[in-house]
Amino acid sequence: MNQKTLSILSYVTIIGWVIAYIKGKELQPKSELVTYHLKQGLGFFILTIVVNIILSVVTHIIPALSMLSYLSLILFVLWVFGIINAVNEQKKPIPLIGAMFENKFSFLV
Repeated sequence: MNQKTLSILSYVTIIGWVIAYIKGKELQPKSELVTYHLKQGLGFFILTIVVNIILSVVTHIIPALSMLSYLSLILFVLWVFGIINAVNEQKKPIPLIGAMFENKFSFLV
């Protein structure tokens, strides 16, 4: 698989991320593009899980706040931006949240 495919795959489910991680380790020379999108993808997955758990708890306790579920739609749009950056082979962070993950996950380097 090439760099572009692995970068895109790093955003497509956690299974896709694992495949991109394993195949990315086999690339010689090591691809900075793939590593960058692996960091962005992993950070995004973790953030999405945390936000969805919090939203589930809050909307279960206070049903009047069910409009907060639209945050999931915002997360979907941000996910699409990440995939677009991978397709264009750009090392750009996901808008609003991607900068948090640029210097994290040092095990991916």
